[in-house]
Amino acid sequence: MSTSTSLETAIQILGSARNIAVVGLSRNPGKPSHDIPLFLATKGYSVVGVNPFATPQVGGLRVVPSLDDVDMPIDILNVFRPSADTDAIIEAAIIRHQQRGDISCIWLQQGITSTYGAQRCADAGISYIEDTCIYVIHSYLRSRA
Repeated sequence: MSTSTSLETAIQILGSARNIAVVGLSRNPGKPSHDIPLFLATKGYSVVGVNPFATPQVGGLRVVPSLDDVDMPIDILNVFRPSADTDAIIEAAIIRHQQRGDISCIWLQQGITSTYGAQRCADAGISYIEDTCIYVIHSYLRSRA
């Protein structure tokens, strides 16, 4: 987990979220980028995938080609893409945040980091979590319920 984000902060962010867009949702069962978004959907979150190669649906989840195509307000933008791709994803998310007022958190999955994501998100007023598995944080959330 990012040193700038505490476990408590991550639990609070996930606990208050309802809508999650997943960049890099996979078509392949058994991959975390497939199984975790489907799990989140079973736990009451509205989940939409963002993957131009997996439209229109994966495992019952709606999938759109780009972040601009997500029509619901986004609380968490959950990213399952290589670290090399994250800076461009963060920039697109910040633009959307400025235009639509959504995306209150950008969450990079375990093993995924950004060169300057924490600073860019802080400057834009967006919470930022990197190198942290949303599924693991959900297990902490469940244990408190």
